[in-house]
Amino acid sequence: MAKQGKKYLEAAKLVEADKTYPLGEAVKLASKAKFTKFDGAIELHLRMGVDPRASDQQVRGVATLPHGLGKQVRVLVFVQGELIKVAQDAGADYAGADDIIKKIEEGWTDFDVSIATSDMMGKVGKLGKVLGRKGLMPNPKSGTVIAAQNASKDLPKVISEARKGRVEFRLDRTGIIHAIVGKSSFEAQKLQENLEALVDAIVKAKPAGVKGQYIKSASINATMGPGIHLDLKSLPAGA
Repeated sequence: MAKQGKKYLEAAKLVEADKTYPLGEAVKLASKAKFTKFDGAIELHLRMGVDPRASDQQVRGVATLPHGLGKQVRVLVFVQGELIKVAQDAGADYAGADDIIKKIEEGWTDFDVSIATSDMMGKVGKLGKVLGRKGLMPNPKSGTVIAAQNASKDLPKVISEARKGRVEFRLDRTGIIHAIVGKSSFEAQKLQENLEALVDAIVKAKPAGVKGQYIKSASINATMGPGIHLDLKSLPAGA
């Protein structure tokens, strides 16, 4: 096992390893138990009571955090015709069709979220090897593919949510969900509200076939900081 550094060990002294903390107390502690000079993230880790090998027990979805992630989110929208202006007026950083696709094929990926109308997916699909590897591919399950016939109405809402801080969550092959809920510099109340919004979305995404305890355990930590175990009773109802 790798030896932990002095700064980590100092931060770890603030946390009782065998204790489960109420959510409000844990959030405050996570911001204190950090040692990086930069403004790191606060991370949430949930061990789920599901079988990651079962196709009917996959947990995946999107949560909109009320206080965002503390960073500027660059939004790209694959659209054509009059919808380009709709996307631009709604706040998209980049909007277009063939020109943007060509740019990405040449190696450009300076954006954080991509959205597409359904009629563009035939063209966008060929970017799968580039965007899929980086987690930037539009996907109906994450709400980033919009029906073309409703695009003029739905685009502004989806773009607005993306800029505020849409967090995509999904079960990994070990049965754990990892996600970021904000920055360590955030006020504790804002971090707590972000975390509650994320857990609420995960609860709502519970597969019908899951029986028994849905969330087995939960912990939070600052970037590279010690884990803080959460009292599951303090999480939103249904967890």
